[in-house]
Amino acid sequence: MARRKKKPLPLFENIEIIDAGAEGKAVARVNEKVLFVPFAAPGDVVDVQVYKKKRHFLEGHIVKIKRPSEYRVEPKCTHFGLCGGCKWQHIDYAFQKVFKQKQVKDSLDRIAKVPYPEINEIIGSDNIYFYRNKLEFTFSNRKWLTSDDPMSPEGEKLETRGLGFHLPGRFDKILDIDKCYLQKDPSNDIRLAVKKFAIENDFSFYNAREQHGLLRNMIIRTSTTGDLMVVMVFGETNEKAIAMILDHLAERFPQITSLMYVVNTKKNDSIYDLEAILFKGKDHNLEVMQPARPGRKPLYFKVGPKSFYQTNPEQAQKLYQTAHDFAGFNGNELVYDLYTGTGTIALFIAPSVKKVVGIESVGEAVRDARKNALENGIENVEFHEGDMAALLNEAFVDRHGKPDVLLTDPPRAGMHPKVVQQIMQTAPEKIVYVSCNPATQARDLHLMDEKYRIAKVQPVDMFPQTHHVENVVLLVRKS
Repeated sequence: MARRKKKPLPLFENIEIIDAGAEGKAVARVNEKVLFVPFAAPGDVVDVQVYKKKRHFLEGHIVKIKRPSEYRVEPKCTHFGLCGGCKWQHIDYAFQKVFKQKQVKDSLDRIAKVPYPEINEIIGSDNIYFYRNKLEFTFSNRKWLTSDDPMSPEGEKLETRGLGFHLPGRFDKILDIDKCYLQKDPSNDIRLAVKKFAIENDFSFYNAREQHGLLRNMIIRTSTTGDLMVVMVFGETNEKAIAMILDHLAERFPQITSLMYVVNTKKNDSIYDLEAILFKGKDHNLEVMQPARPGRKPLYFKVGPKSFYQTNPEQAQKLYQTAHDFAGFNGNELVYDLYTGTGTIALFIAPSVKKVVGIESVGEAVRDARKNALENGIENVEFHEGDMAALLNEAFVDRHGKPDVLLTDPPRAGMHPKVVQQIMQTAPEKIVYVSCNPATQARDLHLMDEKYRIAKVQPVDMFPQTHHVENVVLLVRKS
């Protein structure tokens, strides 16, 4: 029996983009269905080729821009449209902030469905490029090739080895990066120099399908104090080749203050369970954060090769200041800091309160938090390791005291229902909820509406050129 041919997916002409949607994709409506279009801007009129058809929505790519939006600008990056990193680079930054604020409002309206005051104007970023303090690049023997490969000189054999970012949805191919606008110099020079040296010496680049190759990943971390860390991740133990590469890096870039390497022969890229070996310099970067209140000492954080630290440190300062100010501390409060990580927010607010109790599930982060407290001479904090849903219970509250203020900064998935339930039972006077996902935050706010009202809302833009937005909400217990 002959197979029935699939009906070709439609090409829609003169479609107006009406909004900015989830995952950075723009939104249109066609035949009463939502059409998601990446790299479009609200106000564009475009022809769109559909490549995915589902029951309730369609996805397509732009074939032609018939009339560009007033919000549209020329992207700086030559990799825009392929790289999944800066999907909003084609939208003027002033309007990026408008759409991010709207994302917060839509989440509160559609998901939280509770009363809230006027949302404060989003806190924008002074630097909209070169703002990240950490980037991780991947080596691959199968870079993404186009018909016109700008990285291959005319007449020469096409080079398939590359160093850059994973293409969206492709574990085995990377986009070979020429210049990235996310991290300040000498990040680009280091990446290009390592790739050039590796190709000249014919070192093998990692094959993700067959899982072998010498060069696997490279992490570059900068800091506000001027420290520069490079971590080379090798997929094989080849002492001579490893020494050659690290010696070359040390000689070519004397400004590197921490040069380290990891040998990872596992099937996944995670290095958190592997030893980071110091080759040159110190084993950490030093980050500094200004105090929440004038006249107090700055905070210093040692950031190791596997430490978590906010990737936009300038905006992290504004985010933490907002959380601090929303709480309105008088100096006598007992504060719980949930999902405390390496203790950055806990240590930031500690000088303004009586005591902070931090809870975190990742053991290494808890150890870093305790070290950070010791290094900064802060004694009114304590950190506890454990799964939030299991650890935060009545016995824990009885042992450590009922908090006056609870601060929570959960991962993108938001808080576990058991955690929300326990917060409601504990019933602190105030809750400051910091979120990197307004949708899951709104879901949790809906669950807490029985006991808490929203008093303040402040979006903060941590990641310009992307759709991501942080949001800080102050909840006050209803009388």
